[in-house]
Amino acid sequence: MIDITADLVRALVSDQFPEWSDLPVEPVARQGWDNRTFRLGDRLAVRLPSAEGYVAAVEKENRCLPVLAAHLPLPVPAVVAAGRPAAGYPFPWSVRQWLPGGTVEAATDLDRSELARDLGGFLTALRRVPADHGPAAGRHSYFRGCHPSAYGDQVEHALDRLKGVVDVTACEAVWTSALTSAWPHPPVWFHGDVAAGNLLTTGGRLSAVIDFGTCGAGDPACDLVMAWTYFTGDERKIFRGAAGLSDDAWRRARGWALWKALVTMAGLSSPDPDAFQARVLPHVLDDPVIE
Repeated sequence: MIDITADLVRALVSDQFPEWSDLPVEPVARQGWDNRTFRLGDRLAVRLPSAEGYVAAVEKENRCLPVLAAHLPLPVPAVVAAGRPAAGYPFPWSVRQWLPGGTVEAATDLDRSELARDLGGFLTALRRVPADHGPAAGRHSYFRGCHPSAYGDQVEHALDRLKGVVDVTACEAVWTSALTSAWPHPPVWFHGDVAAGNLLTTGGRLSAVIDFGTCGAGDPACDLVMAWTYFTGDERKIFRGAAGLSDDAWRRARGWALWKALVTMAGLSSPDPDAFQARVLPHVLDDPVIE
């Protein structure tokens, strides 16, 4: 990982966008894994890939976000300028409009039932955006939007490592169920990383959706995993109703949630110091969110 500091951001901005060189630069409190984000004054943000593997998402977001924004009921990041490699930083980067609000994971005044309803409505609207020229799901989306079987080898490896730690038979049943269907319609837009850290709220309600670096066109089942990673009980039912989609799609979504929990717990994915995915797994196994 590159050491991306406020000083580096100031140098990049001063060199390429001198009209903003006098604006203060401050890192945001919560940083993502794929990118580093810095406030640039009150109305802008600078977003920089943290490694080469995340560079392709910069151009994709620059191209796709304006298309999506024209059709969605909530704000998404608006690209203001595209930066080039310089000052020892080797990747393209971007300047976006700053979206106010805090992340769902940090919210203290959130109506979770309304969030479930609002998020489901947003995902329904996202699927309705014309996807004729959307990037087909694949490596650039880390195979989100593809069939969950793309990660079958990882699930098998993880279950082998986790024998005696998880209920392997129950996990295999969920995974097998996820593989019995495929998206039967033309590709639709998906976000690819619907998580509490990528949802902004103001006044206790969902106010914006960010981080479309994994987006594309394909099977939207991957966007439903918040049913198990965040929502509980009746909230799941509300989310299910608002997001729609068939039972088969929800079985594939459950497979996606299972895959992430297993590979993280088995040490095959990014670190999980708070054991979050270990807490998710029981929800995945106990609640299929299918009527």
